[in-house]
Amino acid sequence: MSVEEVAIEVDRAGRADAALATAVDSLSRTRVQALIRAGAVELNGETMTDPSRKVAVGDRLTLVPPPPEPATPVPEAIPLDVLFEDEALIVINKPAGLVVHPAAGHARGTLVNALLHHCGDSLSGIGGVMRPGIVHRLDKDTSGVMVVAKTDAAHQGLAAQFADHGRTGPLRRRYDALVWGELWPRSGTVDRPLGRHTGDRQRFAVRRDGKVAITHYRMEEVLGTVSRIACELETGRTHQIRVHMAAIGHPLLGDTLYGAGFATKANRLGETARAALDALGRQALHAAHLTFSHPLLLTTMVFEAPPPEDLSRVLSALRERA
Repeated sequence: MSVEEVAIEVDRAGRADAALATAVDSLSRTRVQALIRAGAVELNGETMTDPSRKVAVGDRLTLVPPPPEPATPVPEAIPLDVLFEDEALIVINKPAGLVVHPAAGHARGTLVNALLHHCGDSLSGIGGVMRPGIVHRLDKDTSGVMVVAKTDAAHQGLAAQFADHGRTGPLRRRYDALVWGELWPRSGTVDRPLGRHTGDRQRFAVRRDGKVAITHYRMEEVLGTVSRIACELETGRTHQIRVHMAAIGHPLLGDTLYGAGFATKANRLGETARAALDALGRQALHAAHLTFSHPLLLTTMVFEAPPPEDLSRVLSALRERA
């Protein structure tokens, strides 16, 4: 739906997104929030990006809509770190910062845009025009191994394995993470259902009425006030590792969404490690290992990706101090 430029004068104090959504009947509050985050709204002549920002009576909100987004993703020459490729699938090492598929505020510059350029018209169509070939995904700021289907047959075979979560096949996903504190016991399972946070649609939370979510963890290394752990997923919920580790009191380093209360702990890391963590600027989470059965050849495929340079620098600094 196209959006026209509109300006309003606030007549009731409150949140900016609520004020704009109330004034413009054609826009949902979710859509307004996406537009604000995309920099399409000005408050008293200055661009704002926080939907929850407070506005006062008499403030002026101006919506300057971005150019219309294409109905389908366009190919873009974005470099890919290809670990394996054949006629059926492609395995990549996704860098942090790369969104997997187009969504509000991310019409371009995604993995799908890069895949369309790299693979041409060969991507599977089962995922729809916005998610061609995508059978699983990583958060924007999580790096690591991903597999993408290039044919419908491969898509069906891979999707079945991910839906089965490795219960009857070789599928295995291991993530490496840095968390605050020393875990006890040193290995265990977090079995807590997850659902949308009731107060923030961008977050997920442990909820009684949530979907089953199971994470197995193992502590690999103690680095002072930080632990390096390995996590294996038995389910694949959005933000699962991040929410589960925060729920047991050990949020990921750099996770401002679920570990904001631990931010001051960075002062205990020492100057070098603290600078490396600041430079990381994201949650310390990396999809290090992926095993699956090739959906057509039926051979077991195993892929590993070392931690990227920014995460390696944090690890090195922590080890030097430990």
